[in-house]
Amino acid sequence: MSGEASEPTIVLFRRDLRVDDNAALAAAADRGAPVVALYVLDEEAHDTRAMGAASRWWLHHSLAALGHRLGHAGARLYLTRGPTCEVVAKAIAASGADCVFWNRRYDPADAAVDAGLKAELRKKGLTAQSFDGALLHEPSLLKTGSGGFYKVYTPFWKAMVDKPHVRDPIDPPGSIDGWRGKLDNLRLNALELLPTNPDWAHGLRETWRPGEEGAHARLREFIEYGLAHYERQRDFPSQLSTSRLSPHLAFGEITPFQILAHLRRSKSSGASKFRSEIGWREFSYHLLFHNADLAKSNFRPEFDAMPWRDDKRMLRSWQRGLTGYPIVDAGMRELWHMGWMHNRVRMIVASFLIKDLMIDWRQGEKWFWDTLVDADAANNPASWQWVAGSGADAAPYFRIFNPVLQGEKFDPRGEYVRRHIPEIGALPDRYIHRPWEAPAALLKEGNIELGKTYPTPVVDHGAARDRALILYQSIKDAVRVSTGDRKAS
Repeated sequence: MSGEASEPTIVLFRRDLRVDDNAALAAAADRGAPVVALYVLDEEAHDTRAMGAASRWWLHHSLAALGHRLGHAGARLYLTRGPTCEVVAKAIAASGADCVFWNRRYDPADAAVDAGLKAELRKKGLTAQSFDGALLHEPSLLKTGSGGFYKVYTPFWKAMVDKPHVRDPIDPPGSIDGWRGKLDNLRLNALELLPTNPDWAHGLRETWRPGEEGAHARLREFIEYGLAHYERQRDFPSQLSTSRLSPHLAFGEITPFQILAHLRRSKSSGASKFRSEIGWREFSYHLLFHNADLAKSNFRPEFDAMPWRDDKRMLRSWQRGLTGYPIVDAGMRELWHMGWMHNRVRMIVASFLIKDLMIDWRQGEKWFWDTLVDADAANNPASWQWVAGSGADAAPYFRIFNPVLQGEKFDPRGEYVRRHIPEIGALPDRYIHRPWEAPAALLKEGNIELGKTYPTPVVDHGAARDRALILYQSIKDAVRVSTGDRKAS
């Protein structure tokens, strides 16, 4: 210990549920005073977004893992709920703490809560300090040559790569002098994070291992078995070729600093590509930091004029994986079963909802927010707006995924579809992505009755594509006219 302080230090945990590479925790332990490890479930903060159901399931198990890890290090994890400032004030009064440390958050709503807390504590003469840990760069510091923020990924990534070497991960404290006084504390079950009636989390339980140890086990497995094939196989959903680290990153059980440290030691050809994917996460947070309404408003305001369809029946068919397009339905069923979806398939199902069904991207983003264990305040809306064409560095409006061709290209043997849609599993590869073209004899042999055991397509993709192109072009034409009028005036 380098410090000699005597009053306790409160360390706030939020989406940084780890002991390793935790700058706030390391600084608190280094003070040499008792540490109050405090988790606050703040569901009352203004403008902050309530967690989805799948995220709440993950949070329960991640908190259990963090409590176990802290306990081994010598500290107790106190669980509380309520407005952050009020809960922290009570913890200070009960413990006599004179310092509060935390790791920074970058969602503007969460950052506003933290800024208010810091101002309130300093007004009382207490020490309040925040640290990095969630991002490789500070969004407020990474600026374009003109002093603005980046709106296109390629120059953003180049600016990141050109920056000085990112820091190494911070070692965990050898031991923590945990404060042992009495503090308002809830049992984990009292936070009411788990589904009960019904309990739909069976697939999540069999798929995931939330917590810091699970995160590092996942990383080691990916480095050893997946990284070498990552660039070549990452678009094929039947292959275990992606890292599946996204929920661990979302809850801060592992940091991008730790991941990059592993990649630097790897000689795999896939390391460079995977590093750039981490860059997309950083870019999404860069956009969110500068656009607080990223999940609510079109980044490109001209898309406010898009005539989205309010079709609850079609939306429900998409949510339930009953569109009649196997690659779309397999993705939506994978999502419901395990709270996660392969990235290539995320783009396919998003394109289908937005451009085949012409349903507002915000409806899809809202569904993903509730059902993904890796639901992320930045990645979620940035990715949906990218597909919709309404976001920064968005996909061209005329890029509309053909769900049949995408399935045949990236799931050519139908392994992914058969895994999630067993009712059409008897179809040969030739028809697995277009069952409506299968001969009647083949359907009968496989006990498949289209429209009953598996739906017929809810839309004709060719006609839906034409409709979407006309509507998207009308938006571009309106912008062109509007811009021309402004120039003329």
